[in-house]
Formats: sequence, structure tokens, C-alpha cells
Amino acid sequence: MYPRLRLLLLCTACLLPFAATQAGPKSLDNEGESLIWAGCGITKKAFMEELAAAYEKKTGIKIVLQGGGATRGIRDVQKGKINIGGACRSKMEFDRKERFVKQIPVAWDAIVFIVNKDNPVDDISIEQVRQIYQGKITNWKQLGGNKAPLELYVRKSALSGVGYTLRELVFYDGNDTFTRRAHTVKSSGPAEKAVEKDPNAFTATGISSAHRRDVKMLKVNGIDPSMETIKQGSYILYRPLYLNTKMVEKNPLVLDFLDFVNSDEGKAVIRRTGTVPYADALNLLSNQYRQSQHLQ
Repeated sequence: MYPRLRLLLLCTACLLPFAATQAGPKSLDNEGESLIWAGCGITKKAFMEELAAAYEKKTGIKIVLQGGGATRGIRDVQKGKINIGGACRSKMEFDRKERFVKQIPVAWDAIVFIVNKDNPVDDISIEQVRQIYQGKITNWKQLGGNKAPLELYVRKSALSGVGYTLRELVFYDGNDTFTRRAHTVKSSGPAEKAVEKDPNAFTATGISSAHRRDVKMLKVNGIDPSMETIKQGSYILYRPLYLNTKMVEKNPLVLDFLDFVNSDEGKAVIRRTGTVPYADALNLLSNQYRQSQHLQ
């Protein structure tokens, strides 16, 4: 079975115990207590800020939000340094630093390619994306744009959520390397800011994060990235966003928050952010193998 599909099916099985709670979490007498969440900025921007605020309003329990990236959102849960982690990539199943973490898919995000608003290029193909990251396309004229150098920005860490997922979806290898011509940055934020300022910049990021920037999102193979095209599966570069917990989670506050996230109330909060709840588009699971064949 296609590895990403197998992993997503396993993650769906992890979700089922929590998805059964539709009426929302029980009322807990824990006002003043808190949980620590840390992880990828895209997951934070996609839904965590709004979910944390809604949960605190409902229960009085504060979710303290920290950053650190997807790898921290997986590994610090296993180490017991945080209560809940956020990740925009799947865990490395055979890595001892990530092995004993349960990943619960919460929403669907998409990898999008962003350029400066003054850039005349509107559309890009998957093959052109490959050639950019391989260093074969180095000038915007090769894409029908201005005669100007294409300034590629990538995450420094090979395990960043965006970079690792992009390698899996486009190159079918999470360990593949990008061209050395690229500008390396520590997180998606600096890359997005570079695109806002530099008319020749190009980078990949999550759609949830791109929506909050003054940039242009390119069509991919002629399809606009949007909540609707992601839900339908017509925009092909989609991925789950996860909450991570201990493999056997016993903290009642963590379990209650997960119940809230997957309740009707929690899913309504996610939809209001413009993000697709995971349970709203389970059809995307069956598309995974077909999409992989289409991209090759």
C-alpha cells in the first residue's frame, strides 16, 4: 500500500475514539489550570489560536501556545516536555525520537506556492515545481514571467513540516535535497515575508499561513488552492494537520480538549478559520494513491 495512504488510515483509526463525542466535552472544574501546546506555526495559524480561545472561554482552561516547528511538536510530546504538539508532517515511524507519539488528524491543509503580488506569473505545473527545487529553473522568464532571477526560499531543516511534506508529495522522498542555490531560512515566517517584499521571490508554505500574508498564491496545474478545491481533492497538494499526544494519554484535561476539538462545536471553530476539518473530507484518503500516480 502507498505509504502515505497507510499512515493516514492509521491516523484515522486514532481519531475514531475522539470523533464519537459530538456533544462537546464534559464541564470540568479546572478553572485556572493550563495545558502547553507547541509545534508548527502553520498548525497554530490554521486552527489552534481559535480553538484555544474557544476552549478557554468554555472551560476556563488555558492552552499556552508555543512555537518550535513540527519536529518539536512531535518529539517534545514523547519527551513529556509539553502536553500537546502540533505537526504539519507525519511522524517518522521508525525514528526512536518519534515512535511513541499518537498523531490525531484534525484538519486538512495544502502546500501552496506563493509569489509577490506584482509577479505576473499565475500558474505553475508540478513538473515546473520539481525543476525549480532541482535548480533547473532559475529565471522567471522560463515560467513566462519577467526576465529576472528566481529567488527560491526553503526551510533550513530537512524535517520541517512544509519541506518534508513537499518532498513526499512532489519528489516521493522525504529525504530528497533541494538546490544549493536556495536561500535557507529557519521557519516559514521569514520566507513568507521575503515574498511580500521581493518581486522575484518564490516559496512553499501552508495555505492557512499564506492567507494571512499579502502575497499571490499560484494555481497548480490550473487549479486554484481554496477550501473548496482542497475538500474536493481537485487541488492535489493536500495534507493532514495533526495534534500529537502520548501514545497512551491519561491526562483528563488533554483528553477533554481532544473531545472538544472533534466535537461539532470544535469543527465549527475550525471551519470559521477557513480550514477544512479532517472529518469533513475523508474522501481525500481514497484519493491518495490516485493522486500519487497522477503526479508522477
